[in-house]
Amino acid sequence: MSTAAAGILVRDVGKRYGAAPFVREVVKDCSFSIERGKFTVMIGPSGAGKSTLIRLIAGFERPTRGEILVDGKRVTGPGPDRQVVFQETALFPWMTTEENVAYGPRARGEFTAAARDLRATLLEKVGLPAFRRRYPSQLSGGMQRRAELARALINQPAVMILDEPFRGLDAMTKKLMLEYYAKLCEESRRTDFFVTTDVDEALFLADRLLVMSHLPTQVKAVIEVDLPRPRRLADLVRDDRANDLKMRVLSLLHEEAMKSFALGSRAVADFVDAYRRRVALPSGP
Repeated sequence: MSTAAAGILVRDVGKRYGAAPFVREVVKDCSFSIERGKFTVMIGPSGAGKSTLIRLIAGFERPTRGEILVDGKRVTGPGPDRQVVFQETALFPWMTTEENVAYGPRARGEFTAAARDLRATLLEKVGLPAFRRRYPSQLSGGMQRRAELARALINQPAVMILDEPFRGLDAMTKKLMLEYYAKLCEESRRTDFFVTTDVDEALFLADRLLVMSHLPTQVKAVIEVDLPRPRRLADLVRDDRANDLKMRVLSLLHEEAMKSFALGSRAVADFVDAYRRRVALPSGP
């Protein structure tokens, strides 16, 4: 089966905002594929255009050039086959947990007995059956994130897109949510696409890692994360292969992050050029 028919294909995509002479190019000649059954993670500097790519794949915006295919079909707008979980919580504060989870099927007029059973199953899976009648303000940050995952999963999407969904959680809750979501993904054959700026988070989740450049963004490197599953965050710290991958990703990201500081500054640009040449040469005695 071709990649285009088995997941997501982003082909020669570009995205510009504004009109001449104030055009801002955010994405340029960007191409990559996301295979079904593989967990693909995108990582790049802050402000590099990752969220723009999410909006393009979700169909909230149209590319200026190029095309995006999901399971072989060209993306022309939003659809129930693609669900996005954003950085900010999007639960409706006036709805209970179970009402929030059921929102999609209810809005489509499809809240059948089967959907009701699926809601109960998902609430059980995310560990919230005892909190089904609580409002978002009565839930912890981790519980809200789990409720949002259930609200996305009840729509049974072919593609799950997550834009730094655990950002802002405390370290322990974030660790638990990462391990929890990894387990959920192993139970399905969905196309999972996760965006982050956290290298440890990326290596823990990814089968394939897309390292993005500074603006206008494009794929700088594709790294296959050949670490065995199931994974534990604590084990990655002591894993030589994981640390080698981490150093490689950090080196790529460091150069791209420095480019953002180099804009308009000759001194910083010279530093970035010197850094690039230094890391490309073998170290001295």
